[in-house]
Amino acid sequence: MKTIEVVAAIIIDDGKVFCTQRSNSGEVALKWEFPGGKVETGESHQTALAREILEELSCRIEVGAFFQEINHQYKTFKLKMFCYLCTIHSGEMRLTEHVDSCWLPINKLDTLDWAPADWPVIYKLMK
Repeated sequence: MKTIEVVAAIIIDDGKVFCTQRSNSGEVALKWEFPGGKVETGESHQTALAREILEELSCRIEVGAFFQEINHQYKTFKLKMFCYLCTIHSGEMRLTEHVDSCWLPINKLDTLDWAPADWPVIYKLMK
């Protein structure tokens, strides 16, 4: 089974976390997630995350501290996700791949229908 390595940005501003909703395709269609994407060959996690956020949200971020590694088995693939705390550096967020987004207080994160791999991150943030 294929393993996909991805990075995810936990963007926090003024006590709220930026959440994105996936498009209506694939195994986790319309689920909520932390934005990010696949790490390309030879890319560091930080470089991949900055590139993915620029592509997906049209803004630049500052990649901060490593937060958590997630290993999750979906039906058709294995996901290895590396999550980092991030802040917006410049630009205004514009969705280019997601169907919706929102800023939620940390204590309300569990009100969304998250992709299964993202739940351990939610639980850790809410502690």
